[in-house]
Amino acid sequence: MTFDLLIRNGTLPDGRKADIGIRGETIAAIEPKLEAEAGRVINATGNLVSPPFVDPHFHMDATLSYGIPRINASGTLLEGIALWGELKKVMTFEEVRDRALAYCDWAVSMGLLAIRSHVDTCDDRLLGVEALLEVKKTVAPYIDLQLVAFPQDGFYRSPTARENTIRALDMGVDVVGGIPHFERTMEDGRRSVTELCEIAAERGLMVDMHCDETDDPLSRHIEQLAYETQRLGLQGRVAGSHLTSMHSMDNYYVSKLLPLIAEARVSAIPNPLINIMLQGRHDTFPKRRGLTRVKEMQALGIRVGWGQDCVLDPWYSLGTADMLDVAFMGLHVAQMSSPADMAKCFDMVTTVNTSIMGLDHLGLAVGKRASLVVLDAGDAIEAVRLRPERLAVIARGKVVAERTQQDTRLSIAGRPKTVNRRHRAG
Repeated sequence: MTFDLLIRNGTLPDGRKADIGIRGETIAAIEPKLEAEAGRVINATGNLVSPPFVDPHFHMDATLSYGIPRINASGTLLEGIALWGELKKVMTFEEVRDRALAYCDWAVSMGLLAIRSHVDTCDDRLLGVEALLEVKKTVAPYIDLQLVAFPQDGFYRSPTARENTIRALDMGVDVVGGIPHFERTMEDGRRSVTELCEIAAERGLMVDMHCDETDDPLSRHIEQLAYETQRLGLQGRVAGSHLTSMHSMDNYYVSKLLPLIAEARVSAIPNPLINIMLQGRHDTFPKRRGLTRVKEMQALGIRVGWGQDCVLDPWYSLGTADMLDVAFMGLHVAQMSSPADMAKCFDMVTTVNTSIMGLDHLGLAVGKRASLVVLDAGDAIEAVRLRPERLAVIARGKVVAERTQQDTRLSIAGRPKTVNRRHRAG
């Protein structure tokens, strides 16, 4: 038996030890001990072998633009949107493309091999759409890039947004987006949800809508999104992103709302780094942090995946393309501290996000695409704790990034010569 690539004795997220044999772009075997030869062997003994990291919510047209043309002084969502409006007027096709490609380099180095990026359709030039469509083709050999037609300034509020959104979909953008809470009235927001879902249903597309990204507990467009999903038969193809108003909603109303979301099979994509940075800016104390009701949704069987949202852009001044940073922050804010919950946070940035994006070809199973990551951690919980080095990143059967495993040298009398932070409790 021969393989092109063989990963020896890795620890899988479920705790099994296994060898993984890869032929071409496909996982050909996963067994405890493969008697085989290979063109290349990676020794993963003691290390976690994971499916690729997946980000279901990002803004690649804005990434790495921090400080251009100025910095968001208030740190609010609304100033970020205004600042983005200024940046749109001066950015070029080449700048958007080159920043996006640079971010994709970061992503590959971190084992992030699938990204869903919203792209603004309120620029009549559709410059960002054209740039990211080119990026999508360029990175296709190693990153699955889904694009969402996103009318950032409001589907009805911006005079040409409706026409431009349709144009973007005609150009090949994959998913229908929206921002109902940014329309001029709650009623306009409700109508935008209806029309955008109808457009998706006509075209056989998925929906991913910025929904209720506000501290206002009366912003309830997720209810309309769940209704339209049921009415139009879009179950399993719709996601509500952010849902931060749910943090502040009346508990009785939420007790009605969550079963409706579960019944409609609408997924939720909170973005913990950005949600807790932007929300509660108008509060004194107690200060709301704006994360939606993650554990309560999961208890009802709703798919919930963590998203990155922003890296070095008008809304967020940090970020490294590391989805384990996102899981780490989400774990804290959602108080997911039990071993089962911590392991679930790892799943949320791998297998759950894969499911939300409909990427059935990804996963650690025979016959799936050979895209995976070897991490300097012993298990999924340790990976979330350490946010460790990616020792090897494999995309479509090819090693596209690697790093040597190294401990830190100590020069302290009476102490070990080297140290790492891996640890087995008990």
